[in-house]
Amino acid sequence: MIAEPNILSGGERVIIKLYENTASSADNEVNINDLIVQCSSSKKCLSILYEMFRKSVFSLAFSITSDYHLSEDCVIETFVRLTQVKGFDPSKGDGKGYIHTIARNVALEMRRRHRRDQEDYYIQSYGDADKTAEDSVFISQLLMYLNDKQRQIVVMKCCSELTFKEIAKIMKCPESTVKSRYKKALSILKEKAGVENE
Repeated sequence: MIAEPNILSGGERVIIKLYENTASSADNEVNINDLIVQCSSSKKCLSILYEMFRKSVFSLAFSITSDYHLSEDCVIETFVRLTQVKGFDPSKGDGKGYIHTIARNVALEMRRRHRRDQEDYYIQSYGDADKTAEDSVFISQLLMYLNDKQRQIVVMKCCSELTFKEIAKIMKCPESTVKSRYKKALSILKEKAGVENE
C-alpha cells in the first residue's frame, strides 16, 4: 500500500515526490528474488519484474545518460540481461538492488559508447506519466546543478525508493558517503528551488 507523497517543492512547482511504501519489504524482497531466478525461463516473471521496475530503471538510466532514447534502450537491455542471470542466490541476494546495479552498469556502458559533448538536460519524464512539461523542465534544470554521483543518488533514493545501504552497495562506496552526498544534493536542490533549509 502506497502512502500519501511527501513533496519537496519550489514555489508552486513539484520537484520530487517521495512515496513511502507501507508493504512489508521482507516479503517483497523474497518475491523479487524468486522472480529474478525464474525470469530466464518464465515470460510471466520477467513481465512482472518489468512492470515493477521499468520506471525506476528508466529514471536511473536517464540520470546517467541524460538521453531519453538511450535510457529506453537501457531499460530494454537491463531486462534482457535479467533473462541471462545465472549466479543469483535468492536466499542471499537483494533483488531490488541487483536490478538497479544492472541498470546502472548498462547506463554507464551506453553513456561511454554514446558520449555527448553537452551536458544539457531536456524535457523528460522521471517515471511519472502525470508530470507536466513545466515540472519536467524544472526538475531537469535543478538536476543540472548536481554532479553525476549526486544526481544518481537522488534518483535512486527518490524515484527508485532504494535505501542508503542499497545505494551504497550499487555505487560501491560507504553508506556514510552516500548519505552525505544525498544531504548535500538536497541542500543544493532546495537552494536552487528557493526552498529554505530547516
